[in-house]
Amino acid sequence: MVQNDFTIGLTFAVYLAVMLGIGIVAYQRTTNLSDYILGGRSLGPWTSAISAGASDMSGWLLLGLPGAAYVSGISASWIGIGLLIGTWLNWLIVARRLRIYSFKANDSLTLPDFFANRFRDKTQLLRVVSAVFILLFFLFYTSSGLVAGGKLFETVFGLDYTIAVSVGTLAIVAYTFFGGFLAVSWTDLIQGLMMAAALVIVPVIALVSLGGFSGAGEQILAENPDMLSWFVDANNGEALTVIGIISSLAWGLGYFGQPHILARFAAIRSEDDIPTARRIAVSWSGLCLICAVAVGVLGLVYMSRDLGDGETVFMVMVNAIFHPAVAGILLAAILAAVMSTADSQLLVSSSALTDDFYKAMFRKDASQSELVWVGRLAVVGIAIIAYLLAMNPDSTVLGLVSYAWAGFGAAFGPALVMSLFWRRMNQWGALAGIIVGGVTVVLWAELTGGIFDLYEIVPGVVLAYIAIVIVSLVTAEPSQDITDEFDELKQS
Repeated sequence: MVQNDFTIGLTFAVYLAVMLGIGIVAYQRTTNLSDYILGGRSLGPWTSAISAGASDMSGWLLLGLPGAAYVSGISASWIGIGLLIGTWLNWLIVARRLRIYSFKANDSLTLPDFFANRFRDKTQLLRVVSAVFILLFFLFYTSSGLVAGGKLFETVFGLDYTIAVSVGTLAIVAYTFFGGFLAVSWTDLIQGLMMAAALVIVPVIALVSLGGFSGAGEQILAENPDMLSWFVDANNGEALTVIGIISSLAWGLGYFGQPHILARFAAIRSEDDIPTARRIAVSWSGLCLICAVAVGVLGLVYMSRDLGDGETVFMVMVNAIFHPAVAGILLAAILAAVMSTADSQLLVSSSALTDDFYKAMFRKDASQSELVWVGRLAVVGIAIIAYLLAMNPDSTVLGLVSYAWAGFGAAFGPALVMSLFWRRMNQWGALAGIIVGGVTVVLWAELTGGIFDLYEIVPGVVLAYIAIVIVSLVTAEPSQDITDEFDELKQS
């Protein structure tokens, strides 16, 4: 890796300055809590689509997936297939109904807010339990993002790890603090386009250098024939199991419960923009996922030495192929990937504290200005805790990332889908689904062997749906005003 290179450093500095500038512009357009949490529901199709994808994929798209493909070959693509199907179904099934219903349900700004308003929950249990799950999972998820950003600064510039994490944290907190959802979404649009450009350019240059598809294919097969097999792990030559393939595809189930992605659906300016946004989102995700796998597979023969850590393959190829000025831009895409997820997680966590704890339980009559500033201070507070957790690069919080996605998917996915499509569902069914889904994921992840090797999101989602149906049917039917509102949704 090229370290302490002035050109790369200058590129990073310009990039961070642009992100902060966007935060300042967004600050001038943020006047109330709706602006801060959902951008006043004003996102166009391009911003909502790319922002949803960029906040979802994170550094995993530029580090984790290429690294998996570098080691295991295209058999690592099953996760990407599951994610692409999940992206399409989420935009197709959930986006329009959530956009309409979240507004009708007393202009709900957060997912816990929507559940509470959807079922007229006067006990506040739905709101509080949902917010607890959001804060728990996102606190550690955000911390892992800060660790990834710190490692990038450490690798590229040779900075001390503590300084590297501090720089990354300050940059993310600054524009999220000032601009809220608009700043996060606008920066995600830029970051998402940077990620896509970087992922396209690197494998194309490598492919041309290796003599096109036929030349590259011959070299890959000569190196390891299993690299191009869909059903064999090239790392150990073993055939993939049914449980392994199902577990990889099941990642797509997580989309229906990710609060930071669902927020983009609620924030789009009109339900009429959703078909366009869906096409953009699926195209962006498909392109990025294909190119990420290509980076890893081509890296096996393009790089003349064993990398040791496969997740560095993208960074090593960038430095090997491009001039430092171009390399700086492409490496900034990794920072973009990390920032685009960490900022969304900070904002959703801040929203949960502000709207679902502070406003709902302590200051129901708080002014809009007060709520915005509480949200900003919450961003700082959550970031400080995540920063402290990130100080240890080998912290066990990184282990939680593997099931944080499953935790959100199982806790919120079934409850949200059923709340949008099942008239008979009530607040107790929703509460049961959220608790059963989330707890199942946490417990299942601790077990190994046989059926317990199945990705924990599968049993979590299945048991959550069962809990919702059973508990809703054995408890009282929802009130007439709730069913009337639901019927209005079906007609719209």
